[in-house]
Amino acid sequence: MTPGGTAVCHPSGAHLVSPGHSKPKMLTRKIKLWDINAHITCRLCSGYLIDATTVTECLHTFCRSCLVKYLEENNTCPTCRIVIHQSHPLQYIGHDRTMQDIVYKLVPGLQEAEMRKQREFYHKLGMEVPGDIKGETCSAKQHLDPHRNGETKADDSPHKEAAEERQDEDNDYHRSDEQVSICLECNSSKLRGLKRKWIRCSAQATVLHLKKFIAKKLNLSSFNELDILCNEEILGKDHTLKFVVVTRWRFKKAPLLLHYRPKMDLL
Repeated sequence: MTPGGTAVCHPSGAHLVSPGHSKPKMLTRKIKLWDINAHITCRLCSGYLIDATTVTECLHTFCRSCLVKYLEENNTCPTCRIVIHQSHPLQYIGHDRTMQDIVYKLVPGLQEAEMRKQREFYHKLGMEVPGDIKGETCSAKQHLDPHRNGETKADDSPHKEAAEERQDEDNDYHRSDEQVSICLECNSSKLRGLKRKWIRCSAQATVLHLKKFIAKKLNLSSFNELDILCNEEILGKDHTLKFVVVTRWRFKKAPLLLHYRPKMDLL
């Protein structure tokens, strides 16, 4: 989506007390969206940030797909050219949910348009729409609901409580998400293998979740003692399993084969 010039209202925080009135009035000022485009667009594609991902070394942010593609051939930040890591730069990037939420709130219709594109992509391939995309769509509708933005009236509280109860009932702990089948193999003599190495979990789960799972099963003192690899490449802790499947496993058949071993210090 090309950056536009939509106006965004933002309270300045200033108050004005009119003569004869005790109630202060809040002043507002309008900021053009293009005035802040430099802070919410990707330097690689020049579009608004999608799946915002930040380089931990310098805190510059890009679209995840743009950054991953760039780091396949480079090990420096596209903005400041600082070396992220000599050999494993993908380990030092992480999803920036706060920045993505800001972008979606500032740019009208961006989130809905992105979810629609993803649904069309999966339908074109004849694949079921992943659960995490469905969840994002529901989240977008919630942001557009005025009752969720502090405008709920006092007599609406019973409806709010009923909605919260229904939400609790519908909480299925990610069972409705897109699922990933995994085989966890140990490739080190210093660690024992898992009794049950075949697992199935949400595609939204991260490598960090797997580390914690393995550490708990093996009674390790810390999950930081582990490395998890796919195709002999160490995976970053913030990588989701969906991301690993799409970028590392690609069109191979399930299950996703991952190996774990004691952590090795990278030079």
